[in-house]
Parts: sequence; structure tokens; C-alpha cells
Amino acid sequence: MRVLHTMLRVGDLDRSIKFYSDVLGMKLLRRKDYPDGKFTLAFVGYGPETEHAVVELTYNWGTDKYDLGNAFGHIALEVDDAYKACDDIKKRGGKVTREAGPMKHGSTVIAFVEDPDGYKIELIQRGTQGAK
Repeated sequence: MRVLHTMLRVGDLDRSIKFYSDVLGMKLLRRKDYPDGKFTLAFVGYGPETEHAVVELTYNWGTDKYDLGNAFGHIALEVDDAYKACDDIKKRGGKVTREAGPMKHGSTVIAFVEDPDGYKIELIQRGTQGAK
């Protein structure tokens, strides 16, 4: 068994694809409209779905906003350098909500960014995860 994808409901599919592609560097892997169900699915990721877990962006036609609730936590991405990743994300128009630095009560270097719908994405610096 393996993790295939994480699904997020989004209010503006093109805006979300642009964020995950242009700001986080993922690629649009596939996109399909389902007219009978009035929704569109787009899959983004860092490599082929046969080898990598990906993010499924679900756009329900006519719904432009969701209440995110308080159950979902975040998606985590491993990065070489969390400090540089934050700088790069800000330069590309992304929103950093927690600057890079050691996590509280540990030494893992983390940061948080937010996608256009308010979903949190944690950046974890490679090689520092031992304390988390």
C-alpha cells in the first residue's frame, strides 16, 4: 500500500493550479471536467503519480469558498533549505505565515506557507527532522 493523494476543495481552480505550480514548483499532471457531476479535478505534484503522492484539487462548479474547519492540519513538503524556500515563495507571490526556524521544543527547521484557499503547507528542512 502507499499514499496516492490528498484532496483539497478549492474555490478557484486556475488560481490554485497557478499557486501550486508557480509558487511551490509542482507540475499539473492531469485535469478533467465532470459535467454531469459539475466538478473538475486537477492533480499536481513533483513527479508521476505512479511514483509520488500528489495533491488533488477539486473544484465544485459554482462554489468559490469553503469553511476550512479545524480538523485538517497541513500538507508537509521536504525542502533543502527552508530559509531559501521562504524567500523564493515570497518572491513568487506566496504567503509565508511562519518564517523558517527551529520548531518550538525541538531542532527541526520548519516554516509554513498558505495557499490561496487558506490551506497550510509546512516546509521541513531536509536533515533536521530527527527532533520532530
